[in-house]
Amino acid sequence: MKYTLQQLSDRLEIEDLVAEYADAIDSQQFDRLDQVFTEDAWIDYSAMGGAVGHYPEVKAFLQQTLPVFSATQHMIANYLIRLDGDRASGRIMCFNPMQLSAAEGQPALPVFFVGLWYIDDYRRTGDGWRICRRVEQKSYSFNAPDFIGL
Repeated sequence: MKYTLQQLSDRLEIEDLVAEYADAIDSQQFDRLDQVFTEDAWIDYSAMGGAVGHYPEVKAFLQQTLPVFSATQHMIANYLIRLDGDRASGRIMCFNPMQLSAAEGQPALPVFFVGLWYIDDYRRTGDGWRICRRVEQKSYSFNAPDFIGL
């Protein structure tokens, strides 16, 4: 595939956007997500047992839920990005090991793994590329506790 310089720039900006999302989630710096999503973004995390709704509601869900994990690591790969002017779509692979926080004085809980894809729509804004729609698509889970629902 042959890219113009603008397409190369757009693609790199979108890849950085997806990496910014992963780092913001894993470091639990949720306000950084304001630079990742459009204000009206539609997010569907239901395939992995999470929230569905517009960005502000889903951000609140993440702030409330993710602190129960002592460790998460979103490893992203296989960026399939389709550019279309000021819009783009993507299918991004994610491997996500996670560990729940153990009670004080208790041994660490086992790490479990989740494999998924992010099915995204992106929009160029005055502040750069943003995710305007994200839907998780489950591939698998391994060693997930029953109460997690994966």
